[in-house]
Amino acid sequence: MDTVYVVGAGPGGLAAAAALQARGFGVTVLERDSVAASWRRHYERLHLHTTRRFSGLPGLAIPRAYGRWVARADVVRYLETYSARHGLDVETGVEVTRIDPDPARSGGWLLRTASGEERQARAVVVATGYNHTPLAPDWPGRDGFTGELVHASAYRDAAPYAGRDVLVVGVGNTGAEIAVDLVDGGAARVRLAVRTPPHIVRRSQGPWAAQYTGILVRRLPVGLVDRMAGPVRRASVPDLTHVGLPVPAEGLYTRVQQGAIPVQDVGLVDAVLAGRVEVVPAVTGFDGDAVLLADGSRATPDVVLAATGYARGLEPLVGHLGVLGDRGVPVATGGRAAAPGLWFTGYTNPLSGMFREMAIDARRIARALARG
Repeated sequence: MDTVYVVGAGPGGLAAAAALQARGFGVTVLERDSVAASWRRHYERLHLHTTRRFSGLPGLAIPRAYGRWVARADVVRYLETYSARHGLDVETGVEVTRIDPDPARSGGWLLRTASGEERQARAVVVATGYNHTPLAPDWPGRDGFTGELVHASAYRDAAPYAGRDVLVVGVGNTGAEIAVDLVDGGAARVRLAVRTPPHIVRRSQGPWAAQYTGILVRRLPVGLVDRMAGPVRRASVPDLTHVGLPVPAEGLYTRVQQGAIPVQDVGLVDAVLAGRVEVVPAVTGFDGDAVLLADGSRATPDVVLAATGYARGLEPLVGHLGVLGDRGVPVATGGRAAAPGLWFTGYTNPLSGMFREMAIDARRIARALARG
């Protein structure tokens, strides 16, 4: 009954479990799949866009041998090691489907699983992941498209697309990086459909990583950071207006507050300037083998790869508790309790780095629960 349950064995869940265990709590992590499940499914090219130094979780630094920008496979290896080193109690194959207040104990919680089991908890930390449920727009004519339509969540590497014409839809970090991976991997043609041009920042300028700036400005006024970002972009990123990527009218930090993280350049700028990746208008629909674009033109790619994001997927789990905002994001984050004994971690994507913020959240949650 006094067990603290953590739902999800990704970085946020493991960090919270380790921090709570260090405070003397009995902690069990419930995981539907495996430790680091989402990182196992990410595309091969992916690296952390934050530095190794500022991405370690409480109680274990990421090994120096993994390099400054940690590769996907090494993130998985690190999280496996992290769980083992801390001796965390992780139960895999357990899918929590609903969380309710425990009618038998004031302040307690009742977890229901897909198998029909019920678990009583002193407290719960929900960490099911930022990229939980793939989203694809319900474009008109989508079901009749005769080409191949794939969500980016299914993309692993460029090999299946060698020699093919691919239209990538969405210019977040995932879409930008996959577009570069495709051209490097031998795709015959790669177009990138852009609805809202993103802010673009260099991942690093010499030894100075973009994350360092994110850490420094994270508590500054939004308008001030917007004004600071303009000269930095002009000094580091060429004008891309002529190739379809103008500077957004809204400031960089304003967009972050709306949930739009800047694209960290790991090759997109050079690929677009060289014509290897062609920027085209947003997709508005489909017509047989054709993709309809916002400027009235039509494209006939072999493959449409939708890098159109994810939903948090929390509604079935906690939607009835009044703890989610308009976009299905928890209203209380940053180590603050959403309700007595209920926390969420890993549902923001700050400039300072998601892993760093999850580590901070973990320590805050453990301190709060220790205070009672």
